[in-house]
Amino acid sequence: MPRILVIEDQPNLLRSITRTIQESGFDTVGANSLQAARSLISPDVDLVLLDLMLPDGSGLDWLGELRAISHRPLVLILTARDAIADRVAGLDAGADDYLVKPFAFDELLARIRALLRREGSEQQTVLAVGDLRVNLLDRTAWRGDFDLELQNRQFELLVFLMRHANQVVTREMIAEAVWNEETATWTNVISVHIN
Repeated sequence: MPRILVIEDQPNLLRSITRTIQESGFDTVGANSLQAARSLISPDVDLVLLDLMLPDGSGLDWLGELRAISHRPLVLILTARDAIADRVAGLDAGADDYLVKPFAFDELLARIRALLRREGSEQQTVLAVGDLRVNLLDRTAWRGDFDLELQNRQFELLVFLMRHANQVVTREMIAEAVWNEETATWTNVISVHIN
């Protein structure tokens, strides 16, 4: 499942963006400053949504730092700066896309999917175990010729189990990966989903 880092200093907007992206099936983490973003960036981050005007510096400057590391996630700039010169500067600095605030969430999600599809030629977007297959981008699953109708958690659980095929996984590992919980209180919920 693609992981998205959202860097936005406005708390309400950060919550709205991360919630919307999570509800669309992506693994999402939020940061309200460049300092927080620096601590969260890692090789498992596939896409960064980057505000340019942050309390502890310029997102554009941080983009230069980001492009200097070996792992280079995709970057979509989200900003109120709408001048053509700002857009050109952002794209020339290494951003893969640029979206001006205010924006429609449907457009943001479409741009995320498009960027990940573009990058998908370099990443595995379809998992297969036997005759069971899942498409990570359009969140579809099928076994043989039959489509599977799955809820979000069911899909995430299936992806986790497929990525760990032929491995022993604990309930705690499942709870942490699928429900973002580290406690064993989810044991019954996990049992219901796996039953």
